[in-house]
Amino acid sequence: MNSKLTVYFENPFWVGVFERREEGKLSVAKVTFGSEPKDYEVYEFILKYYDNLQFSSSIEDVVTEKKKNPKRMQRYVKKQLKDTGVGTKSQQALQLQHEQNKKIRKKKSKEEKLAESKRIFELKQQKKKEKHKGR
Repeated sequence: MNSKLTVYFENPFWVGVFERREEGKLSVAKVTFGSEPKDYEVYEFILKYYDNLQFSSSIEDVVTEKKKNPKRMQRYVKKQLKDTGVGTKSQQALQLQHEQNKKIRKKKSKEEKLAESKRIFELKQQKKKEKHKGR
């Protein structure tokens, strides 16, 4: 298992994206920190809450490793440290998770509306019956 955390500023909050690669699959979790987190705060967050993170469903991640020139590798590492964005695969995984949560939320809200309308209908029926009981 390979994990990566990217912390960046997404106006108006600081956001962390956890990427988890396992057996050629990529899953992602997004966390909003609020104000800029210190290194020790991020470390503490990882220790306390990593197990409770809700990762997106896994998507296929094809990575081919080639031998790289050491100087090129250094430039790549510097670029990665400067880079404030999130990878395209990560964005896709986050979008997929967002859509799944949206479907679940819609289903739950629809069920709640139906239950509420049924409850109101039952109350009206009960009132009707009580009006006729007096006769």
